[in-house]
Amino acid sequence: MSLLEPEPAQGRAAVLVIGVGNPARGDDAIGPLLLERLRAEFARGGAGDTSAIELLDVYQLQPEHALDLRGRRRVIVVDAAAGGPVPYAHGLVSPDPTHAFSTHSLSPAALAAVYQRLYGVAPPLETLAVRGECFGLGESLGNAAAANLDAALAWLRADLDRGVVPIRARCQ
Repeated sequence: MSLLEPEPAQGRAAVLVIGVGNPARGDDAIGPLLLERLRAEFARGGAGDTSAIELLDVYQLQPEHALDLRGRRRVIVVDAAAGGPVPYAHGLVSPDPTHAFSTHSLSPAALAAVYQRLYGVAPPLETLAVRGECFGLGESLGNAAAANLDAALAWLRADLDRGVVPIRARCQ
């Protein structure tokens, strides 16, 4: 345990979902759009206990996002992927200190390594990489990416419902 090990975070949501992407770059908006749809579902459901799941929109992962991982039982990073399976790929991330990073951007594995270096063992960190095709500046979300986003959202809702923090209980 590091001397910098934080106190357990009081009042933090157990689950953090981070939507990564730039809404001005076509399919790169998948992460923020998924969170936007979850927020709308929470609002329609009455959003009773909002402490179960926290949603965080970011353009890119930064070293300071290691602070957002504190006190979580689970972290899911949702991002667009230019390659890989259609409609999405889900997986667990291991800290990787060999990933180079600057002060501007990190991979999820590098973020976990930053957390581990500062605080000790990181909470389980997962990626949900949703396949996109068109990432040009000023483009809108493509039809294929929209279908992939719908599939990823359905999977995430079901996965969170099965977990220890069901969305339905939160939204009633």
